[in-house]
Amino acid sequence: MKRRGVTVLLGAVLVSLLTWQALSMRVAYVALGPGPTVDALGVYEYTDDTGQVQSISLITADDAVSSQSDGQLRLVTVRIHDDIDLLRALYYWISDDYAVVPREFQYPDDKSKDEIAAEQAQMWENSQSAAETAALRALGEEVSVTVTSVAEDSPSDEALVEGDVITAVAGEPVTSQEKLASLLAEAMLADPGEPVSLSLDRDDSTVTSEVTPEQHEDGSAVLPGVLVEPVQDDPYGLTVTTEGLNIGGPSAGLIFALAMVDRVTAEDLTGGLVIAGTGEIDEDGNVGPIGGVAQKVVGAKADGATVFLTPAANCESAKSNVPDGLTLVKVNTLDDALASLEALREGRTPATC
Repeated sequence: MKRRGVTVLLGAVLVSLLTWQALSMRVAYVALGPGPTVDALGVYEYTDDTGQVQSISLITADDAVSSQSDGQLRLVTVRIHDDIDLLRALYYWISDDYAVVPREFQYPDDKSKDEIAAEQAQMWENSQSAAETAALRALGEEVSVTVTSVAEDSPSDEALVEGDVITAVAGEPVTSQEKLASLLAEAMLADPGEPVSLSLDRDDSTVTSEVTPEQHEDGSAVLPGVLVEPVQDDPYGLTVTTEGLNIGGPSAGLIFALAMVDRVTAEDLTGGLVIAGTGEIDEDGNVGPIGGVAQKVVGAKADGATVFLTPAANCESAKSNVPDGLTLVKVNTLDDALASLEALREGRTPATC
C-alpha cells in the first residue's frame, strides 16, 4: 500500500475512534420520557422486603359504601433517563416522545439524590391528603378550619379561643386551611400592619373578631400565636395505599381525588372508559399545571387511554405531542373533571384543549 493510502487509512481509523469516543462521553443532561401508568381504581402488585408478592388496592373504602367500576382512572408518570452518553442524548433529542434538559434541572447541585427523593415523597403524600379533602368536599363533606390553640399573651389572645371555627376573612369564605393562608396574605398585602376582620362560629353563635396577621418564617401569612387544623368528616373510610409504587411528586392529585369519589359513588364515573390524567390539586379542588405532560400523554395512550384529563395551563404543551386517538379534556377544577366525565357518559362533548 502506498504511503498516502496508509496515511488516509490511519486518519480514517483515528477519526472513527475519536468520533466513537466523543459519542460515548457522558453528558450533563437527562432525558424525560414516558413512564409507567397505574390504574387508581385497580389492584397492583409489588414485592415487599421479604421477597413476598403483595396485591394492594390503591384506593379503598368501607365495604358498605365501596363500589367497583368497569373503566379505569390511570395516573401517569415521567421516567428520568440519567447518566446518558452523547449518542443516546442525540437519539432522545430528535424523538418527539422525549425531552432533553440540563441535569441540574432535575438534580440541583445543592441537593443530594436522597434529599430530592424525600421532597418528592413528601409532595406525593401531600397530594393524597389534598385530594382526599377535595374529594370529600365534592361528596358534600365541608371543611371546618378550627382553632386548636392560642398562645397566652400573643396578639391573638382573647380575640380567638380554642374551638373557634374561622368561617370568613374580611367577608371572604374560608373553605380550607390553604384558603385561610391565601386570604390572610391578601389582607397583609392590601393593608400591611392592619387588623383583619374574622367571622367565627363559637359555641353555636356567630361572632366577629379582629387580629393583625403576621408573616411566618416560611413566608406564609398566619394569625400570630394561633394553631389551626382542618376538620372534615369522612363517613366513607377512604384509604390510600401506595407502598411499593415508587412514585413521587404532586401530579397525581387530580386522579387520586376522582378515584376516591368514584370508589364511593354507586355510578361508574368512568363510563367504562380508560381515562388517564394529571394535575396537582389543592384542598379546594383547584387543578394546577405540572411538568412532563408531553411525555405523559404518550405513556397514557400506550396503556390504552382514550381520554386524558389535562390541566388548562398544560393544554398547549399536551397538544404539541398528543397521540392519535387520545382526547385532551381541559380541566381547571375537580368539579370540571367530574362534569367532563358526566358528559362523556352521556355521549356529550366535554371542554377540550
